[in-house]
Amino acid sequence: MTITLRPGSTVMFTGDSITDCRRHDSEDGLGFGYPLRVAGAWALRHPDRPVTWLNTASGGHKVMDLETRWRSDVLDARPDVVSILVGINDVGWHSYDPNGHVIPVEDFAAGYDRLLAPLAESGADLILIEPFLLPIRGVIEVGPVRLDETDREKWRTDLDPKIQVVRDLARRYDAHLLTADSMFTELTATTGPEYWAADGVHPTPAGHAALATAWLRLVA
Repeated sequence: MTITLRPGSTVMFTGDSITDCRRHDSEDGLGFGYPLRVAGAWALRHPDRPVTWLNTASGGHKVMDLETRWRSDVLDARPDVVSILVGINDVGWHSYDPNGHVIPVEDFAAGYDRLLAPLAESGADLILIEPFLLPIRGVIEVGPVRLDETDREKWRTDLDPKIQVVRDLARRYDAHLLTADSMFTELTATTGPEYWAADGVHPTPAGHAALATAWLRLVA
């Protein structure tokens, strides 16, 4: 069952750099990634149903970072729909960053649950996007960190149980789940992963377009 966006609805995107996508450099504050594509496609399809689109994502943020700003950045806006993509910064690649911190899956689950509980009480519709990792080969750079394939195998080992957490929470809260990790796995079978995310984490324009298309299938 899809979410119905009524005229005047407020939709909030939040999470990490994938959703942020330089939002502070954009005129409307939506950034240059999938939230912008969603808003543009919606305006073309439904000019009779204007929607307020907000983006409060922040690059590098983990679940615990979202918690510290949840009241001011999300709850106080009283959104009708909240779309969350977080988790890749909570996995093992941050252990290669001297300033990074990897949290156990149990803490990740508890923190994510604390984000969702007040939203459920408010009656907001929820869209949870799986964190994802594409199987890029060779050495790549993610921010200040250089990683090889062996390193990224460790990411995957850490990420898979956290993806399962997001799936479990979607069921618990009757949220809509965007199965982004599964989607990109299927897409890379024919095109190769670099087409969708050059570093395996941050989507290319094609990757953002794929996320937007999948997101729009969840609303009507």
